[in-house]
Parts: sequence; structure tokens; C-alpha cells
Amino acid sequence: MADEANPFESLQSQIDEAADYLDIGDDVIERLKHPERVLETNLTVERDDGDLERFKAFRSQFNGDRGPYKGGIRYHPGVTRDEVKALSGWMTYKTAIVGIPYGGGKGGIVIEPSDYSESEIERLTRAFAKELRPLIGEDRDIPAPDVNTGQREMNWIKDTYETLENTTEPGVITGKNIASGGSEGRVEATGRSTVIAAREAFDYLDKDLEGATVAVQGYGNAGWIAAKLIDEMGATVVAASDSSGGIYNSDGFDPVAAKEHKNETGSVVGFHDADEEITNEDVLTMDVDLLIPAALENAIDGDLAADVAADVISEAANGPLTPEADAVLEEEDVFVIPDILANAGGVTVSYFEWVQNRQRFYWTEEKVNEELEAIIVDAFDALVETLETHDLDNPRTAAYVVAIQRVADAYEEAGSFP
Repeated sequence: MADEANPFESLQSQIDEAADYLDIGDDVIERLKHPERVLETNLTVERDDGDLERFKAFRSQFNGDRGPYKGGIRYHPGVTRDEVKALSGWMTYKTAIVGIPYGGGKGGIVIEPSDYSESEIERLTRAFAKELRPLIGEDRDIPAPDVNTGQREMNWIKDTYETLENTTEPGVITGKNIASGGSEGRVEATGRSTVIAAREAFDYLDKDLEGATVAVQGYGNAGWIAAKLIDEMGATVVAASDSSGGIYNSDGFDPVAAKEHKNETGSVVGFHDADEEITNEDVLTMDVDLLIPAALENAIDGDLAADVAADVISEAANGPLTPEADAVLEEEDVFVIPDILANAGGVTVSYFEWVQNRQRFYWTEEKVNEELEAIIVDAFDALVETLETHDLDNPRTAAYVVAIQRVADAYEEAGSFP
């Protein structure tokens, strides 16, 4: 069972670890460990039965040195102020490692969305958009989907903002559907970058991806798409899980068919091609070549890390390993592709969407995927160069060294105001 590590403290620990390899003053590092501002608001929404209900919501704007704040909005009962701060910090360094001109932001509403109707979710989303209105804009802060949100919610936020501002500004938000100004390739982007990064890691480690065994913890959008794409690359997906449990087949199974089963039943559990039903912990500790954690933070703590048997981990989720887990896996020579690189496809294609919105000129899916591939490969190369230059054993630390230096350079070049 994963511990209740504070994700914001985990972020700060990761920054401190990287700071030892950087010629940056402690005062600047301290600045880069805290958000610039956090909105905490209470949304009161009318339920379908006429009763009112209050929901707590947050938006953290962590750092804007390299461009407008950028980051998703999640709907989940576990959302907290510190979680949102951590996620906005991870987004700051994620945009930096892949070299796109954004800062980092993140938002969330404390809610179990499955307990509410579509009309209630729409009213809640529009209420949050009204509160965000003074903060967001295509040159200020650009939200996007995250856990339990998607194109539907992004379209509602865009419509609310444009209605209140009496304007047309599709670039105010990304992750929209195509008809509302979304980008081709956006839905698959996070899963795609996760497997591109894994492919590059296997090549770097002289491992063969063809026939490699894969376990995927979390079978939402990022997880199932990563499973589908890694299967197309020749690997064998042998295990997958969601919040209800997991499935296993030593010979592998069709990840698309597993997703269709989940769509029909609400879970991968009970999938006809599974030989065995297993737990989430079983998936995380399975003896496979590649593990893809694609659920929430703190999935693997220091205790569980001692049982992890994968050779390579590609983090589709944000913060799935605690710092204690990182230390254990480093000792065991597990190659961990950090979240700020592995799952950066989502924000990268969100950037492409924003560019297309501003130009009013839209790209083909082929162009989107080609540009995404180039960016992720370049970012992985920068990580490897730093890993070898500093003789590091931890790829996460190498990624933060690259990212923090880029943010610090932008801050230093801008000067201090006032």
C-alpha cells in the first residue's frame, strides 16, 4: 500500500536533489520551489433536485518565467491545495525539459464526478470557468484536461469564457474537440510520448523492445493508449489494472479489446482474454521489462519499491514514485523515465493546439505526431547528455538539472522587477 507522501514536498525534494549539480544560487532555487500564486475558491452549484452544494476548487500558477502558465484541471475527491501546487510545479519543469514556451499551472475541483449528472457537471464547470476568468487567457494561463476531465469540460470552459468576454478566443484552453478548435493527435499525445520515451530508453540501454513484456497500472486515457501503441511497436502487454483491480495473461492480450471491455463494464476486471485477476500492487511489482504507471501520485512508495521487478519504468502519471521509491529503484538500477519527460506529450500537443488556434491554421495528425516525436527524442537526448556529463545514476535528477537550468536562465535574463 502506497504511503501518503505529500506531493508538494516530493517536488521540492526533487528540485533540491538536482540543485546540487547546478551553479544556481540558493535564493533562486528557493524561488523555484514555490508557486507564484494559488487561487482557492468555493463553488456553489444547484443540483438537479434544486438543492445547493458547495465544492472546493483550486488553481495554482507556479512559474511564468518562460511563458504563460499551462496545465490541466482535474475532478477528483483527492484534490488538495498541496497536490495542485505540486502538479503545477511539475508542469513548469515539464514544459522546460521539452523546450516549449510555457510556465506551469494546475487546477482541480474536489468531487467524485461519477456521483453527479452531466448537467450538474456542466454547471460546476461553468461556475469554475467564471472564477478562473480573470486569471486565464491565451497569453496568461491556458488550462487543459486532466484526471476525469476531457474535451467536454474544455468546450464548456471555452464557451463560458468567450461568452463572458464577448470574444472568440479558442486558444484560452486546450484539449478541445476538433469542432471547437482542438488539435489532431491530442487525445493520444500523453500515451504516445510515454512509449516514445520508453523506446528511446530501450535503445539507449541496448534492450530489445520487440517482444518485451509490459504492465500498465491505470487504464484511463494515457494508460490504454500507451498499451495500444507499445503493442503496435512489438511489445507484449501482459498486465493492466484500473481502480477496480487488474488482469494478467502471460502470453499477452489485445489492449484495444481490453479497453472495449472497460468501456462496456466500467473496468478491465472480467476481460475474457485474461487468465488471472490480480491487484494493482501485483501489476506494479510484476516481473516485466517495462512498467507504465498511469494512475495517480504516490503509487509506489519506498516499501513497495523494494518489490518492483521491472527493468524500465516510463511514468505516464504525474508523481507516481515517492522520493523514497526513487532512492530504492536507483540502488536496484531500474531506469526510470521521469514523468516530466515521459508524459510531456499532452502539454506538447496542447502547445501545438494553442499555436494552431492563434494562427487559425490547422495541422494534419501526421504533422502533429512528427513534431511530437522530434521534441520527445530531443528531450531524451538532453537527459542522456546530462546523465553522462554529471555521471548521474538517476534520470529524474538529470531531467530536473536540464529543466531548472532553463527556467533559471529565463529568470536571470529577465532581471528582477521591481
